[in-house]
Amino acid sequence: MTRQIVLDTETTGLSAEGGDRIIELGCVELFNRKLTGNNLHFYFNPGRDSHEDALKVHGISNEFLRDKPKFAELAPDILEYLKDAEVIIHNAAFDVGFLNKELELTGRPPLKTYVGSVTDTLAMAKEMFPGKRNSLDALCDRLEVDNSGRTLHGALLDAELLADVYINMTRGQDALLVIDDTDDSAGGISVAAIDLSALVLPVLPASEQEVASHADVLTQIDKASNGKTIWRKFQTA
Repeated sequence: MTRQIVLDTETTGLSAEGGDRIIELGCVELFNRKLTGNNLHFYFNPGRDSHEDALKVHGISNEFLRDKPKFAELAPDILEYLKDAEVIIHNAAFDVGFLNKELELTGRPPLKTYVGSVTDTLAMAKEMFPGKRNSLDALCDRLEVDNSGRTLHGALLDAELLADVYINMTRGQDALLVIDDTDDSAGGISVAAIDLSALVLPVLPASEQEVASHADVLTQIDKASNGKTIWRKFQTA
């Protein structure tokens, strides 16, 4: 099974190219569609203040971030954690754009170089629920995921909520995999073949009473249709 990482960021603003930076990264790990508890969560000193509108969204003060490490210091740990995984992000273009800019500033290639793939749950939701609101909060409400603790955006909390949303969105894709010649240690399901050729199935004919009851029902239907029943035509042909 593919290792999956559900990822979210908080930023100083909306434009990575305009100089905004990541201030928080939250990741939760899924393996076999189960939370493993192997999470990753960092705050960063962005080297600039957050925009006022961004502060209203995430509530992470500039003062709180002053003594936090720079993204560049933690980049090796982040990339090792994400290595070869399927990364699941809501509105992936936004977060990936910021991660690519942070990696560029450290002299590294873009995120796609390190991960297996990126899945955008916003694109999935638009396809599943066209014409509806598909924000994380809206999806939580629609899929009955408890987001009552989400008063402000937080990267780790949002990643945890998104993991629950993703599992609910893809629940119908689960399939029973039958794998031949696989032992239990490999995590597969082994099904023994059964030879049905030797089975003799008994034929149970209808009793005289059942035949008479059936004929009576057909007669009643024929009378109700004024003799237009099809089986009578075949009987007289």
